Amino acid sequence: MMQANEVQKRVTQIKQTIQQASQAFDSAGDSVPGNIKSSIEKLGQRSDQAAKTLQQSSDEASIRKFVDELEQLGDQAKTACDGAANVDQKVKDAVNKAHQELAQLKHQVH
Repeated sequence: MMQANEVQKRVTQIKQTIQQASQAFDSAGDSVPGNIKSSIEKLGQRSDQAAKTLQQSSDEASIRKFVDELEQLGDQAKTACDGAANVDQKVKDAVNKAHQELAQLKHQVH
């Protein structure tokens, strides 16, 4: 199991990746399907909550729960992106990067 402060650093990096995805949405305009935007927004909200919780707690069970939940939301965003037609490549890249980072973090905390 990774140390709580290391998980917190990784969550902060993932939050930056999620922000990059949001910026890619902004530059892509209305071409991004709502379900992809919604998935990333949820992921951003939960990653904010996870970061706050990790600052206050180093409980392994809580850490795993948040990481599992974030990874599941990342899966949903990737699935939505993969299933959509005509999604801007920058959006796809940002969503895939977030998904990959979350999958790696999940692997490391289990």
